[in-house]
Amino acid sequence: MSESSLTCLPPGLPAPVPEPDGLSAPYWQGLREGRLLVQRCAQCGTWQFGPEWICHHCHAFDPPWQPVAPRGRIYSWERVWHPSHRTLQGHGPYLVVLVELPEAGGVRMLGNLLGDPMQGVAIGAEVEGVFEPHEDAAPPYALLQWRCIQPG
Repeated sequence: MSESSLTCLPPGLPAPVPEPDGLSAPYWQGLREGRLLVQRCAQCGTWQFGPEWICHHCHAFDPPWQPVAPRGRIYSWERVWHPSHRTLQGHGPYLVVLVELPEAGGVRMLGNLLGDPMQGVAIGAEVEGVFEPHEDAAPPYALLQWRCIQPG
């Protein structure tokens, strides 16, 4: 896959949708709008991801969602060789990164790393988010992929 292509996943995978209770709906809506939202407790200021109904630190209810810059550093990574879904058969390897977001208190989130799946990956490398829209899907959604920021 070329880095100019924003589509990382082959067609046929189930579309990601918010949980039936709506907990992650703000996150998915934010991605559709080209924004990354992360929960931050209004009581104690703790950032957290994935979505929860209560703050992990002070247990206040309904932590609100805050926009953060989709930029971070690679905390960990893996080159995936074995498909996790039958639709991914023949589409490997691909790179999955755990990205730490300094603007969001260091929370970490998983995502795919765009570019050559055989590229070298360095812990601590800076990455930026790339929003991959899927407006033709039912329901429409967007994914957040990651791309290395080239120094200089």
